[in-house]
Amino acid sequence: MQFIVVCLLSLLLAVPLAAEQNVNPTINQHYQNPNVEQWKGIFEREGREIWDRREDILRALYLVPGQHVADVGSGTGFFTLMMARAVGPTGQVYAVDIAKNFVEATLVRAHEEGLQNVVGVVNDPRSVNLPANSVDLVFISDTYHHFESPQATLESIHAALRPGGEMVVIDFRRIPGQSGAWVMDHVRLGEQQARTEIEAMGFALVERLDLMRTQYFQRFRKRDD
Repeated sequence: MQFIVVCLLSLLLAVPLAAEQNVNPTINQHYQNPNVEQWKGIFEREGREIWDRREDILRALYLVPGQHVADVGSGTGFFTLMMARAVGPTGQVYAVDIAKNFVEATLVRAHEEGLQNVVGVVNDPRSVNLPANSVDLVFISDTYHHFESPQATLESIHAALRPGGEMVVIDFRRIPGQSGAWVMDHVRLGEQQARTEIEAMGFALVERLDLMRTQYFQRFRKRDD
């Protein structure tokens, strides 16, 4: 009997756990080989609320010199560069994006502006690919709804954050009957659903700000329990 139990246990351990289902396999197809200049015209333009309120958003991050920060979904890098100046030469900012073109272009921009504290990281659909206990803050702007495997990605963020580290999520308000057709079709979940999903992965909401009309701002703290 003991031999049978051991054999059965061995078989169970040999079967890999099912991977998290990709919640939207095609959402990042436009970023496989993006034209950086084209996307700069889309991301960095007047009238885009996240761009218009970028200085307010930066102040709300409460950055101090020496901090290590990750800009996850860094895109064309404008927030990365702002944060790099805020944390100073003793700090560090990781420009994390699934598109290698974006990461390389951000590093070029940082070099042109004399910023030596920016590190480029190309992530994948299941991980932000950051070292464990490497950052004090993870910043995610207009990117959370692009997470193809949110649970796995949140696990990697949790591991990358230092004890007491924080994560700021800015994304679109998705309200049936109020939000536009693009948001309803493109963004898979609203503010409350995002909060529930994030808190289930070891985070606690510590602040919510109404900085923008079309987007929400949520700050979470890593739970170490």
